[in-house]
Amino acid sequence: MPPVSLISASSAIAPRQHRIDGIELEIVQIPATRDGLPTLVFLHEALGSIPQWRDFPANVCARSGCAGLVFSRYGLGQSTPLTSTPRPTDYLENEGWNSLPALLRDLDIRRPYLIGHSDGASIALLYAARNPVIGLTAMAPHVRVEEVTLEGVRTAEADRERLVTALGKYHRDAARTFDGWSQTWASAEFRDWNIQAAMSGIAAPTLLIQGENDQYGTMEQLDWITDGIASGAAKPPVRRVELANVGHVPWREAADTVLDEIAAHIRMCTALPG
Repeated sequence: MPPVSLISASSAIAPRQHRIDGIELEIVQIPATRDGLPTLVFLHEALGSIPQWRDFPANVCARSGCAGLVFSRYGLGQSTPLTSTPRPTDYLENEGWNSLPALLRDLDIRRPYLIGHSDGASIALLYAARNPVIGLTAMAPHVRVEEVTLEGVRTAEADRERLVTALGKYHRDAARTFDGWSQTWASAEFRDWNIQAAMSGIAAPTLLIQGENDQYGTMEQLDWITDGIASGAAKPPVRRVELANVGHVPWREAADTVLDEIAAHIRMCTALPG
């Protein structure tokens, strides 16, 4: 399929392919409009990709003046498809501790500000636990498996045919993309997945955003993250934003509020020394 442009107020930026470690990753780099600010790195949900973010990354970059990096992870969008399913049970740790650091080194992006949603939020938290960041936003994050999460996966699996068809607009192999997510989360091996202890390594100011009606996670996720960060040596500030009548996609369902919160948090983080 032809590349889908990322639309901003002033330009349309077509994705390009970036090869790293034998994998082709679909990426977009949004130029900064102000100097001296961190690059915002956008990390999409489990079944997400560049175009599924719509204009959200461009709006955050325009509001903040920051440059942005938006990319489709391995197995998603127009990046190299998965070779097998299910994924390894440590696939999120691999993304946060290996794949994302390698990509940012390759692009010479240092001390970024991370913005993650769902799986992408977990990856952002994992990256920040071991690497310097100026700050991060985690929307609808998960650090442990909840029964509500598994119920959401089962509901999606029951609607697999329709969802795969819909996802075909965005992914090179939508069936394998879907199965790579659903089979992994539904597996017995994944039931005990838990990265709460890793949160103690986070040293940067953290913004947590959760919808009260999220069909894949509860407010306990924010409790676990907050407690994990507080158990570490750095004890950075953590701000929680709990959104009424909002489900799993806060950046779309409460766009104005989320944009305001992220812009304010970026301003706070960039005013800090260092």
